[in-house]
Amino acid sequence: MNADTRPIVGLMLGDVTGIGAEIATKMLAAQEARGIARTLLIGDARHLALGCRESGAQLETHAVASVDEIDWARGGFPLLDLGNLDPARFPRAEVSPDAGRVAGATLKVMTDLALAGKLDAVCFAPLNKAALHRGGWNYHDEHQMFAAWTQHRGYYSEMNVIPEFSTFRVTSHISLRKALDLVTPERIEEAIRLAHRTMQSTGIAAPRIGVAALNPHGGENGLFGDEEIRIIRPTVEKARATGIDCTGPLPSDTIFLRARDGYFDAVVMMYHDQGQIATKLLGFQKGVTVSAGMKAVYTTPAHGTAFDIVGKGRADPGAMTAAFRIAAKLGAAAAGRLRAS
Repeated sequence: MNADTRPIVGLMLGDVTGIGAEIATKMLAAQEARGIARTLLIGDARHLALGCRESGAQLETHAVASVDEIDWARGGFPLLDLGNLDPARFPRAEVSPDAGRVAGATLKVMTDLALAGKLDAVCFAPLNKAALHRGGWNYHDEHQMFAAWTQHRGYYSEMNVIPEFSTFRVTSHISLRKALDLVTPERIEEAIRLAHRTMQSTGIAAPRIGVAALNPHGGENGLFGDEEIRIIRPTVEKARATGIDCTGPLPSDTIFLRARDGYFDAVVMMYHDQGQIATKLLGFQKGVTVSAGMKAVYTTPAHGTAFDIVGKGRADPGAMTAAFRIAAKLGAAAAGRLRAS
């Protein structure tokens, strides 16, 4: 019998105060996950039971003590029950420091498993950044947290994925005033190269990358700013000379229209909202966030905990499903690289 080559994806149910467990169990009940990955649920059985009640999903699960003891031929989903989260202790639809603390602790367990080669990817339902921070995880965002846990050195980027295209950032969760000082040739080049490598990992052999301008109208030949002339264009030309298919700088009020229409597989943007507005408008219920460039693969829905619909059974699992698909694809690519090395 052939060995099972599906990647092993760890799935975490998100912040207990939000919709995470509902959309995760809806996604698992749809059966697609079984075909594309070996799925290990990591968290608390009581949190999983809450999700099943709210989604109406009927899932067969069995407890395991470690990844090594899992019989992947067995039916249902293995559950590594950490016993660290009793939903009855947490009010729903409210920011909870304790919930944030447990969410972070669960992701730390998963990160350690990924670094040990036990997981090929980590996929998690929505977190609450305020809860994480108040719970003691003192980072600007989860990406910075993951970089610290994996002892990452060098450049990394949040990648946002919608069906039409993906985006990568030169700067991310900092003020716009500070972001302008970080739009440097080095960071732009790193972002372009990361976009190229990551898109190749998703199966696109020769990705087409658009690079956004910084200033209105692309600077209008220096009239509205000269960063395009001094910094961005020379960096794009340098990357293109190495064989990367990249184009720019292109005005940000039109580059996403071109990407939507199929001219680019990815867009490198200079600051957070430049691309987030486009991706949220086009794909709020199907967008995925990836922590790109790190040792471990992390994916999650691009939306938040949706306190306004918690417990109503109305949450759409579309972005959760897309996040799991990308986790499986990137996890398979990462596992392949490890086997080849």
